Amino acid sequence: METGLSGKRAIVTAGANGIGRAITETLMAAGARVHICDVDEAQIAAAREAMPGIGATLADVSDIAAVDRLFNEALGEMGGLDILVNNAGVAGPVGPVDEIDPEGWRRCIAVDLDGPFLCSRLAVPAIREAGGGSIVNISSSAGLFGFPNRSPYAAAKWGVIGFTKTLAMEQGPDGIRVNAICPGSVNGPRIDSVIAAAADVRGMPEGEMRDIWLQQISMRTFVEAQDIANMVLFICSDAGAKISGQALAVDGHTESLSA
Repeated sequence: METGLSGKRAIVTAGANGIGRAITETLMAAGARVHICDVDEAQIAAAREAMPGIGATLADVSDIAAVDRLFNEALGEMGGLDILVNNAGVAGPVGPVDEIDPEGWRRCIAVDLDGPFLCSRLAVPAIREAGGGSIVNISSSAGLFGFPNRSPYAAAKWGVIGFTKTLAMEQGPDGIRVNAICPGSVNGPRIDSVIAAAADVRGMPEGEMRDIWLQQISMRTFVEAQDIANMVLFICSDAGAKISGQALAVDGHTESLSA
């Protein structure tokens, strides 16, 4: 099974930390050149130090001008593009819909759904010119279920899957395959903060809320960032050459999202 990416050129949004960092490291280890963006200048500096050879742009994917700058810099530096990983996302506000601040809603939709659109619209011509390639959108298990008290996030992640399937239909004739990965709960500070907020809304201890989340997963375990990165590598490589238009769960099998 061939999963090498020698000579391939990739952009990974929010690639300096967390899942994005794992994706960046994995693509580079497979031979790809990678340009990342992030909103945290300190994280970009740390990523540059840890991963010599990456390109990096300080950019918020919800900002049209910032995305234009990202692609100008990345394409100018790498001379083209074969892979786009739309990883950037925010957790959004937690609470029942009548208590959600409209600005929190708009920010979540802007990053989690507008961001993949803004990046893909610039990536498609470059990947087409390269003769085809891969776009990976990071959705969520929240894009497969209803998610009480997380309506902005769930709405955005369902939207990402609809966008993915439509883009796969549009771009398939040009050899561009488009897939969504749906992570479950990924170990790390972000899920810790989400669980804490959910526990607060329900008025229960964080440990009890974590146990409830684990009981909703068949394998009774959260996933690791590297699990997501491994799936990105597979579907961007020749091993995944005929996979397109799919929403691929990497989640230990989520049975429901009722908490």
